Amino acid sequence: MTYSEDEYLQLSGIQHFAFCRRQWALAHIERQWQDNYLTIAGDLMHKRVDDPYISETRGSKFIVRAMPIHSREYGISGKCDAVEFLKDKNGVNVYGKQGKYLPIPVEYKHGKEKSDHSDKLQLLGEALCLEEMLFCHVEYGYLYYGKIRHREKVKFTESLRQEFEKDINEMHAYWKKKYTPRVKPSDRCKSCSLREICLPELLKSENVHSYIKRRLNE
Repeated sequence: MTYSEDEYLQLSGIQHFAFCRRQWALAHIERQWQDNYLTIAGDLMHKRVDDPYISETRGSKFIVRAMPIHSREYGISGKCDAVEFLKDKNGVNVYGKQGKYLPIPVEYKHGKEKSDHSDKLQLLGEALCLEEMLFCHVEYGYLYYGKIRHREKVKFTESLRQEFEKDINEMHAYWKKKYTPRVKPSDRCKSCSLREICLPELLKSENVHSYIKRRLNE
């Protein structure tokens, strides 16, 4: 199965989806968003690194920033913060360059490493787009965390690829039904920029239908 362009979902959305399915649906289906200090700091970092007019060459590699990517197989599109093309005989031909190169995606994050796979899944999504577009195999990528100034190497294992496919299929199913799921409130809610829109405390006590009915009868 392949998706048409009008069915593409934002690749960056899988990071929201893996963090909280309701957060993703509120932002991407209901088009509701509200910044907090974490999202603003992240935006500022990306403005510094996402300059498509900056290219770098360092020895046997060159770097492309803000590279547009997409996948018809998974129905996603977006851009890579940076792609490092490493000279390798097992790589692919690149227009205007001599030799062959392997693409390595690099995603920049403001904070620090997370306990879940949300950042890794976004990075894998970028790799899958590169694989489809360039007819190659991408074995790993990097997550750079600004708060701790640390670059983590992420190997794209078969289990991580299966997790990505499961999540992206679920995202498309929600998108098609325009469905915003309920979720169980957790400690994650405290740092969510959509807390005042989501109202997790309300979800914990009663559903939306009951809330509306109760307020109308007050």
